Formats: sequence, structure tokens, C-alpha cells
Amino acid sequence: MIGSLMAAALAVSAFQDPPVAPAPPQDPTVYRLEDIVVEGTRLEERTAEYVREVAAPARGRGPARWREGVCVGAANFDPEVAQYLIDRVSDVARDLGLSAGQPGCEPSILIIGTTDGASFTREFVEMRPRLFRVGGSGMDRGRAAFEDFTSADRPVRWWHVSMPTDSETGQRTVRLPGEMRPMPNLDPRQDALGYAPITRVPVASRIQSSVEDRMMRSFVIIDVDKLGGVSLEQLGDYVAMVALVQVNPDADTGRYETILNLFEQPDSIAGLSGWDRAYMEGIYATRPGRISTMAQVQSITQAILSAYRGQLEEE
Repeated sequence: MIGSLMAAALAVSAFQDPPVAPAPPQDPTVYRLEDIVVEGTRLEERTAEYVREVAAPARGRGPARWREGVCVGAANFDPEVAQYLIDRVSDVARDLGLSAGQPGCEPSILIIGTTDGASFTREFVEMRPRLFRVGGSGMDRGRAAFEDFTSADRPVRWWHVSMPTDSETGQRTVRLPGEMRPMPNLDPRQDALGYAPITRVPVASRIQSSVEDRMMRSFVIIDVDKLGGVSLEQLGDYVAMVALVQVNPDADTGRYETILNLFEQPDSIAGLSGWDRAYMEGIYATRPGRISTMAQVQSITQAILSAYRGQLEEE
């Protein structure tokens, strides 16, 4: 189905023998996570700024995570390229404590190559709109972000679908379109409780919710004609980052050393940076269900700091 929309496949030769990236220039305005620690700069401040800039959860929700594992699939690439991307994303997922599906599993992360990102994305969405916008509350970033996903001119675009769930039972806590849950001895047409799942709250809290946001699907669409001189290794790290955590495609990350600057600074980005790894580890280490945005940022920031300090102790 997806392959029928393609005009051409990605050639393996486009990624062969990538040039060795030179050492990044020593620009004092660019923050390296390692340098901030050495120079004694307030690491917590910089980390919180990075989180606020990069994080892009569903509207009104906290950052979502894959719960247990992922299955990575790739379409419209030559086999060698597809396998590399699948393996790289799967390896990074394992580093975060997730399991990675075996060949033949049903993809929860789908990476697609195309020669016209915007046109392909619009056609794909028209074919299966409910894959992208399920319709439940708090499951994606909203209409404006979706229009940007389908029409923006980017080398790589991505879209995440997440689900608010009960952190104890794993059951979803939002009603989907067309769904109605009948209540015992009550006519559901007359009772509002028949229209939504019920979440039990064992302890009331102003800062912590019993609802956890779980990733359900990630789509990453790569416009191969816009990759320029990016190597396959660089691309694999970029895709892993945007597939495994919710990232704002419009984030202003120029002050940070991060893989997210790949297409602006391809010659100075070797792969996932200290910021990137610490951010992903922080997302998967933090407790879910923070209610306020400030509490979410603080929680992730502390988890990032803990993850990074743990890396230093291992070295």
C-alpha cells in the first residue's frame, strides 16, 4: 500500500563511503553538555531550557514514552538502507531499556522514504487518516501541528500518536470516537458515564496524576532528495531521536550541540550528543503523570541530570 505511492526508491550508493566529519568548531555560544559541567555553568538552568525547547507532548499532556518495547519498520528504501535504519533505532531503543521486535513484527515505528515529502504525506494521510489523528483527547499535538506535518518543507518529518492510560492498570482513560461503554442497570444514552472510561484515583494530588501517557505509533518520513551530504550513520541517529521521544520540529536548538541541528550543521554533527542521550534517558527515567508544565520540566530536568551524572560515574 505504502510502496505504491512512491515514484522512486532510495539508492544505497547515496550513503556509501560518507566523508569523515571534521571536529566541530569551538563556538562559545554552543553549549556542550560536557563543557557546561567542566566550566561550572549552571547545568540545571541549561538543561531546563533545553527541555522546554525540545519537548513536544500531546496538547494538555505530559511527555509520552514507549511502555515496554517497539517494533521498527522501514519502507521504500533499498534493503541495506532499510535494515540499517531499523537496526539503529532498535539499538537506541534497547539502550533506553526497551525491547525491540523481531523481523516480521507489526511496526509501531514506521520509517518511510520518498522523493516528495509533502505530497507523499498528504496522500498517505488521505488513505488512512485515523492512523494519524485517532480523535481521542490528548493523543496528538493538535490540528495546527498536523497541518505543519503534512505541508512543511523538511528533509525529515515525524508524527506521534500517544494514549493517556491508567498508570496502574494500563487501560486507556479517554473515549474514542463512536465508542460508548454501557453502565450496569443504566441506559447509556441517558448517562454521561456511559461515554468515557473510568479512572480510579487512589490518592488525590495537585502535582501528580494517575494517568500515564504512552506512545502508540511514530511515523518518520524522509525526503531523500533533501538530505544533502548527510551520511547514513548521521541519519540513523537523527531518526532514532525523533522516533523514540516527542521532539518539537520547530525547536530552536542552535545554542546546543545536538543531532537536531543536523541539517543546519551537517559537517559538525557526528551523531547523538550528550544532550540527546541525556534527554532520552531522562524521559524514560522520570515518573509519568506530572500535572503542570513546570512540574514536568522540573521532573525531566532532574532525571536528565541524574542520567548524565550516572554516565560520568561509569567513565
